Amino acid sequence: MKRASWLCMLGAYVAAVALATVWGSVFQTQHTLHRLGELGVAVDAGMRASATLRDLLGFAPVYALIVAATLLVVFVVAGLGFKLGVAPFHMWVPDIYQGAPSAVTLFISSAPKLAAFAFTMRLLVDGMQPAVADWQGMLAVMAVLSLAIGNLAAIMQTNIKRMLAYSTISHMGFVLLGVLAGNFAGYSGAMFYVIAYVLMSLGAFGLVVYLSRDQHEAENLENFRGLNSRQPWLAALMAILMFSMAGIPPFVGFYAKLAVLQALVGAGFLWLAVVAVLFSLIGAYYYLRVIKLMYFDSPRADAPAIVSAGDARALLSVNGLAVLLLGLMPQPLIALCAQAMQMTLQ
Repeated sequence: MKRASWLCMLGAYVAAVALATVWGSVFQTQHTLHRLGELGVAVDAGMRASATLRDLLGFAPVYALIVAATLLVVFVVAGLGFKLGVAPFHMWVPDIYQGAPSAVTLFISSAPKLAAFAFTMRLLVDGMQPAVADWQGMLAVMAVLSLAIGNLAAIMQTNIKRMLAYSTISHMGFVLLGVLAGNFAGYSGAMFYVIAYVLMSLGAFGLVVYLSRDQHEAENLENFRGLNSRQPWLAALMAILMFSMAGIPPFVGFYAKLAVLQALVGAGFLWLAVVAVLFSLIGAYYYLRVIKLMYFDSPRADAPAIVSAGDARALLSVNGLAVLLLGLMPQPLIALCAQAMQMTLQ
């Protein structure tokens, strides 16, 4: 486990350095200095005040500032990428989601994503808005990688927690698409998307927790085989969540994807919108596979009995119906997200 942790950390640093190497070439001298002047980054003052550091770098002040600016933006973006769990900083997500108890996975797949999104908005949009052209391209690369790796890797999984982990990577890629749009519609669309994702994730992992009994976690896809014949209401709730994650109307996941795609097209990123749609179509396969197992396969002979818990069942029902109702009436939440973004960016 320690070795795996160190490998994840090493991989994250290597990915960040690779991004820095590639992206350093696009930072033009005058352009970068102008951006630094607008941002008022403390690095500028530090470089100008420290002749010793300048000598150690062996560069003229202008090149030292370019290096500092490149590293500043790249490592901020890398840190946010690691927190969101997007590619190429996603290595920890599948192992943690699968290895942690389902109740813990339920938490780390939901609340921290909201916090990471808020952190991203504060750092990139609020703090580095004048440098949007510099971090926009990096987010585009990370978003496309997340959509590709998340959806393609999820197809091969037989563990539902690991499948949902790769699904999370692809969903966070969609959130990045909204942020990189660089406009008000993109920011509010990304916020709407992350709220919709949290609702869907809470419901999906909540059902995994509910079906787990006696030190045996229902973490394999086989545990959902024939669920409709055993617990029709639970199967219906899971179907709602899977349809929503796949982006099928009339559920909230469809309108979340639509809001982000509209913002992308409006910002002139038509090719990114096309890529996102293509990978969403690929991703629909593994969500529909869960529905097929629940409704068209027979339950396992050794399937444990499902003990009904009224309070948990009620919470899961409220969650599933919220996903449906917010899909039928998405405008109030969309308006609330737009109002929140307007207040934040004033």
